[in-house]
Amino acid sequence: MPGPLHGITIIELTSVVLGPWACQMLADMGADVIKVEAPRGDSNRSLGAARHAGMAALYLTCNRNKRSIVLDLKNPDARAALRRLTDRADVLIHNNRPQAMRKLELEYSDLKTSNPRLIYCGAYGYSKRGPYGNLGALDDSIQAASGIAHLNELVLGEPRYLPTIVADKTAALTVVYAVTAALFHRERTGEGQEIEVPMFETMVNFVMAEHLWGMSFVPPLGKPGYTRLMSKHRKPYRTLDGYIALLPYLDSHWEIFCRAVGREDLLSDPRFTTLADRVRHIDDTYGTTAEILAARTTREWLDLFRATSIPAQAVNTLEDLINDPHLQATGFWHEVEHPTEGALRMPGFPVDFGAAPVQVTRRHAPQLGEHTREVLEGAGLRSDEIDALIATGAAGRIAPAGPTEGTATASGAAQGDGA
Repeated sequence: MPGPLHGITIIELTSVVLGPWACQMLADMGADVIKVEAPRGDSNRSLGAARHAGMAALYLTCNRNKRSIVLDLKNPDARAALRRLTDRADVLIHNNRPQAMRKLELEYSDLKTSNPRLIYCGAYGYSKRGPYGNLGALDDSIQAASGIAHLNELVLGEPRYLPTIVADKTAALTVVYAVTAALFHRERTGEGQEIEVPMFETMVNFVMAEHLWGMSFVPPLGKPGYTRLMSKHRKPYRTLDGYIALLPYLDSHWEIFCRAVGREDLLSDPRFTTLADRVRHIDDTYGTTAEILAARTTREWLDLFRATSIPAQAVNTLEDLINDPHLQATGFWHEVEHPTEGALRMPGFPVDFGAAPVQVTRRHAPQLGEHTREVLEGAGLRSDEIDALIATGAAGRIAPAGPTEGTATASGAAQGDGA
């Protein structure tokens, strides 16, 4: 059974994580994603553990279920070939700055005439409509601009980035729902359209959902910032032998917690009577909870609270997740055999479609330009036209590389910086 996007063709002009991860999700759902790469390839082909050059870990985890074609879009013949692809495509997704697409004559206005049903999605750093519209952006700059780094400053005393590319991945999820919504609109109306997904606005929306707080009102009824989240005590609690994440959040949770630990006296404490009281006195709430949880082991607490409605979890390491019993039982991890990279571990697709299940192993992450000829033939180019593009360097396939020096196994590979 094909996935829910089976029959949809997507042209991907993206690199790093935002675009590739978004397009991988669409590919997992059945879309035919054609990844158009420059001759140098996606920059993530060199980041992380690797058995062969150009096929590093960060590339492999963001590019399965795609076909790769090399087009040097600085060459007008390559751009003409791309137009042949977009004329037959349902969606084009790019994460180039607006001025770059304008210079290449690949804006929505350039493509919609020959394909009015095309959905054109640009994932930018900032909306084209504002003064930041031509600025470049990566996850770090957007974490700074959107308030993420400042939130850490309020808690830790200095601005810090989250140790995950939250802006890239949140924007990627936004691309996925925006494109699928546009496909639904086209299904009803026949209309294509241009979509703008700016990282900055996406992350401000993400941050301020809870942190607008007192500034929700005009004039403000207080400062921004959800009080509970700003406490320096909001962190896993130390137990006798480790740490536990426990949150008796709702009033029903708090009552269960106090009775389970033998502290019924706290139920009449005015600081903790209601959720609003506990949030107003959040440092006292966290401090009292911490004192209680320090008295037993993590396992003892888990055994006690797993039978209740209170969320309780041990703190997993990244290594723990590989063998997590729940993820094992649900089949989240997939071990696949790549034709050049050997055995690989892949995370699953988190959504379960009952009527149209996804196939995360439908296609392996491609070598650079692996499908150039196949894709161009599918777009209607003759063999001699393709030969001419390859001869001039406008298109092509980069020959598969051998093992990288000193990285015959994944464990021996150097690690790259995050995107």
